Amino acid sequence: MGLAQRKVASTAAKLAHVSSQHLKALPPKSSLVPGRSANAAPTIFDPHSWASSQPPPRSTLAAFAHRIGLANVVPSTDVIQQACTHPSFIQLFTRQHPDQPLPATNALLATLGNSLLGLFATEYVNSSYPHLPTRVMKAAVSAHVGPSTCANVARELGVMPLLRWQRTQTTAASAAVLHADALASVPRALTALVYQYRSIRSARRFVEKLFFSREVDLRGMIKFRDPKQTLLETVAKYGRERPISRLLKETGRYSNSPVFVVGIFSGADQLGEGFGSSLKMAEYRAAEDSLLRLYLTRQPPHLVQLPTSTFPDAPGSLYEAEGPEGSYAPVSLGDSEVLYGSAGRAGARVPGARSAAAASAGDDIEDYTV
Repeated sequence: MGLAQRKVASTAAKLAHVSSQHLKALPPKSSLVPGRSANAAPTIFDPHSWASSQPPPRSTLAAFAHRIGLANVVPSTDVIQQACTHPSFIQLFTRQHPDQPLPATNALLATLGNSLLGLFATEYVNSSYPHLPTRVMKAAVSAHVGPSTCANVARELGVMPLLRWQRTQTTAASAAVLHADALASVPRALTALVYQYRSIRSARRFVEKLFFSREVDLRGMIKFRDPKQTLLETVAKYGRERPISRLLKETGRYSNSPVFVVGIFSGADQLGEGFGSSLKMAEYRAAEDSLLRLYLTRQPPHLVQLPTSTFPDAPGSLYEAEGPEGSYAPVSLGDSEVLYGSAGRAGARVPGARSAAAASAGDDIEDYTV
């Protein structure tokens, strides 16, 4: 299907959902624009722009509010329509309806909702993974409530037929507005609506059901430039015995495809385990596994307490609390991260370099015992 055919199909789909019974004549005179060339007609009608500028039906807005559980929260469907109207829509609306007042947009709601999403996600990730490095925690927050996730949530909620926006190009004063950007603003605005008409605890529970119920793979976000050196520094920081590599299993040492399994121990405790086609590769993976087991240690869900859980709930909240809220006992903060251990760009260490403490203790963890 060519570009022209796709545009015709899109216009037909938009017109199918727009009612014209309130119009005395179609096309309306206000939507006629001058021709772009001397040979063109004096006025032309752009059905795609006209259909995009029309408000969605009240029944569709009411159905959407009931579907996401906000029918008893917001006072009217006008608020839902505002949450689904991106600021870029103003330019299109002004061109199609120059004599009508400007519609309310979700600019302020999206800004407030973005701050609330960042607050809820940060406290959730920090309380669930107290040892997570700072850079990885920021990446995890973005994975939970970032622009891509917000856009995907909006699609799953069925926002696309209700969204009013216009694609814009990059200018000196503003960045380009894409479809994903407009979609991402809707879940943020809905979060702000729950906070505005209920309470911060209701907004947090709303975010938990939409965002935090998704699984995020944090293991792929942690990268190490020198995991053996990082492990040496981390074990010394905790006051444990110096790690030692031990060869646990091997097969095919003198063949074309040998496999070695190496474990790293601190005293009698095994910290991690890795395999590889060489001893160095197996030891590298074992050191990486040891660090991942530390950084990805998760607090049990029944022990996770969030600071925003201490705020009192407003009467008639969206998600009623089960019993009175207990007092907040903050969890102990994890030790500071090894700066060069998260992404390889946080420190100025040269690959292979060792600290004075590690150098005085001997070689790296390359003592193999069977």
